[in-house]
Amino acid sequence: MAEPIRVLVTGAAGQIAYSLLYSIAKGDVFGKDQPIILVLLDITPMLPVLDGVVMELQDCALPLLREVIPTDKVEVGFKDLDAAILVGSMPRKEGMERKDLLKANVAIFKTQGEALEKYAKKTVKVLVVGNPANTNCLIASKSAPSIPKENFSCLTRLDHNRARSQVAMRVGVSSDSVKNVIIWGNHSSTQYPDVHHAIVNLHGKEMSGFDAVNDESWLKGDFITTVQQRGAAVIKARKLSSAMSAAKAICDHMRDIWFGTPDGEWVSMGVYSTGNSYGVPNDLMYSFPVMIKNKTWKVVDGLSINDFSRGKMDATAAELVDERDTAVTFLGA
Repeated sequence: MAEPIRVLVTGAAGQIAYSLLYSIAKGDVFGKDQPIILVLLDITPMLPVLDGVVMELQDCALPLLREVIPTDKVEVGFKDLDAAILVGSMPRKEGMERKDLLKANVAIFKTQGEALEKYAKKTVKVLVVGNPANTNCLIASKSAPSIPKENFSCLTRLDHNRARSQVAMRVGVSSDSVKNVIIWGNHSSTQYPDVHHAIVNLHGKEMSGFDAVNDESWLKGDFITTVQQRGAAVIKARKLSSAMSAAKAICDHMRDIWFGTPDGEWVSMGVYSTGNSYGVPNDLMYSFPVMIKNKTWKVVDGLSINDFSRGKMDATAAELVDERDTAVTFLGA
């Protein structure tokens, strides 16, 4: 049996974590023969709830789960980590300015970045889920300078899965018959879901996404807005934010980092933009199509970008530059 790995989930008493922890503990993410020490971090008032989560994990009687450590202390939470899934963040409250939300989250992710720097393994893989995810991820990475920037990523896999599923439903195929959709940019309503390079397997024949859907106005209109605004639509319907689908996307994202992407397929994740070939400004966490091998991602280069796509990619980049520049002013505060 392999040595156990230490996996941290923050915001561990919250509803995304509640949908996520079972999948991690039973081996769906890091492998069926990989024992796990699960570290659960949340704020002090949530510790009683966290105790209930620990009881339930114990009651699942999962053979891979070697230990569960609930804590409100960063020095416990971030110690010797192999993987960190940072779900907890300050949610936007009614009447809250975006700037105030950024300020609150900069404080959280600066602290967590510093804790990664001080306590975690330098090989730790860090996934930021808490919103604004891209900028939170950038702040965490800047606060942990000795951990490679490449080890940080933020979640746009939920958007990727939403896009894939929308195309599949439109064409009338299963979602695994659709591959290579792309989410460009920010995990916000400016993100650009792009089907120009997607491939759909229709009746055993591979064709382009545009040919399979055969409705350009939908692909350039309602499809994009549906994916961009899906999170808000779920909140409106459930009065709660996406949890089951977010947890599934987190599992997909981390499993692909651990085991790689299938040949000829890419996935979307927010990664460090410096040195990219698509004219995206440097020093952002921006969602690109990536392929992953040996736990290392690489942006898929050489995809043709038409004027329509360029405009959308630039708009979401501009929002990220603005977020970053505002957030960085709070770093010294």
